[in-house]
Amino acid sequence: MRHPARTHRLLAATTGIVALGLLVAGCTPTGSNEPIGEPQDGGTLTYASGDAEPSCLDPHVGGNFPQALVSAQYLESLVSRDDAGQIIPWLAESWTPSGDALTWDFTLRDDVTFTDGTVFDAAAVQANIAHLQDPTTLSSTGYLALGKVASVEAVSPTVVRFTLSEPDSALLESLSQPWLAMESPTALERSQDENCASPVGTGPFIVESWVKQNAITLVRNDDYTSPPADAAHDGPAYLDEVIWRFIPDSASRYAALQSGEVDVIDNAQPDTIVQAEQSDSIDHLDSPRPGAANRIELNSGQAPFDDVRVREAFIRTANVDDAVSSLFQGTATRSYSALSSVEATAVSNAAVFDYDPAAAAELLDDAGWNETDADGYRVKDGVRLSVEFPVSTNQSIPAEQSVFEQIQATAKETGFEVKLAPLDLSSWYAALASNDYDAVSAPYTKVGPDVLRILYHSDSIVPAPSGYFANLAQVSDPEIDALLTTAARTTDADERRDLYTDAQNRILEGFYLLPLYDQQNHYLLRGDVVGLRTLPTVAVPTLYDAWLNR
Repeated sequence: MRHPARTHRLLAATTGIVALGLLVAGCTPTGSNEPIGEPQDGGTLTYASGDAEPSCLDPHVGGNFPQALVSAQYLESLVSRDDAGQIIPWLAESWTPSGDALTWDFTLRDDVTFTDGTVFDAAAVQANIAHLQDPTTLSSTGYLALGKVASVEAVSPTVVRFTLSEPDSALLESLSQPWLAMESPTALERSQDENCASPVGTGPFIVESWVKQNAITLVRNDDYTSPPADAAHDGPAYLDEVIWRFIPDSASRYAALQSGEVDVIDNAQPDTIVQAEQSDSIDHLDSPRPGAANRIELNSGQAPFDDVRVREAFIRTANVDDAVSSLFQGTATRSYSALSSVEATAVSNAAVFDYDPAAAAELLDDAGWNETDADGYRVKDGVRLSVEFPVSTNQSIPAEQSVFEQIQATAKETGFEVKLAPLDLSSWYAALASNDYDAVSAPYTKVGPDVLRILYHSDSIVPAPSGYFANLAQVSDPEIDALLTTAARTTDADERRDLYTDAQNRILEGFYLLPLYDQQNHYLLRGDVVGLRTLPTVAVPTLYDAWLNR
């Protein structure tokens, strides 16, 4: 049966939402259109994304955030996470680890069917893990998350067994992510191009069509039976249809929202958020991503940042506090952590990141960069102190690019030449693959503190089959490796927290990264859109509970 959608008052970004429980904060502030009576069936919701249009709608292939945004509407995971950060059932009803934590038995729902008629069962899970681990799939996010899964066995139609090469304390967190969602094994047998165009899942919507450079049309799955445990109702979605558009320009996206041409937008920029919060007809949903904070990685694998003194000097030249406060207009809070503020294990250490140009100058002198050229840049052995900083124009928002420019300006005062190089996404990936960077801002989302292992363990300097490697700071520290390896193996919550605390302190004090702020997920929606929330896994919207109060 259906139940009235649960609604909560939206909180403005300026209130500094940091608690994980607020990730699912709901829909209408006082004074906007409150829901009247029962949720209404029907209607078309138009969603406009400012993220790059995916090249493939199957999040197994690659595994980036734009794929997660849209695939959350038609694919589902074995487990989810609730607003308190606890793992909850989804397609798997329960799970039991062995005493040595090397095998996990998942009991699956027995009433779920993929939208092509294929039964969801243990063999389907087995096929999905094989697809993610197949090098020809070119998975990065999913592939890395499954690094310890040695085999998957269908014990019975409703029980699937994961056997691990070593204990993995992050297994459930990994399986909650949209990049590891379940797809029809029948559909996976098609060519990759076919599956990229129309993945088949068990979700509340079905990919009906995709007109590239325009929109994806999703239609309701009338046979839907499998909402996550924290959903607001049972049965099919309320909406008949979702039109998922791509409008890269922020001003155009917001104008479309104001005019009613679209109902929801993502990637809302600071100026539009401020405007929206003064509107009676537009609501704001602030949902920071879990996992890693937004940050600049310093490539410690090559000069000049192979010298810790130079890394520290660069960080001391970056006046990030002033840049964030002036450019984000109160919609973002400065981070001093490797992890997002929504992660309970995050360690924040502001002292490591003090803006101190005088100290930076002394560090550079001590490191031998004690001469300057005619342009005022530091020189050592005839070589200018230059920092190659490729910037993805598909991933960086305007305010963030302005932060980079301010860092460039303050670093110049101390003698760093920061070369910002705007690149399209494919060229940006190519620069990383060829090690043609000294600093880079590369968003990476993974549920839980195990993201630290993905980002800073030396094993992650080795590329995945897709060619992407996550340890862009190229940290190779045996002590950090040992802490992260042990944390990933331990099942004791207190011990795990202590290990991640020690690892973070060593990473921060090694000056491998410059934290900026939480990865931003700001959604603006018209006041007659009710029930929209974000999944507490990776803060992507789910339109399952959404309905139109018109």
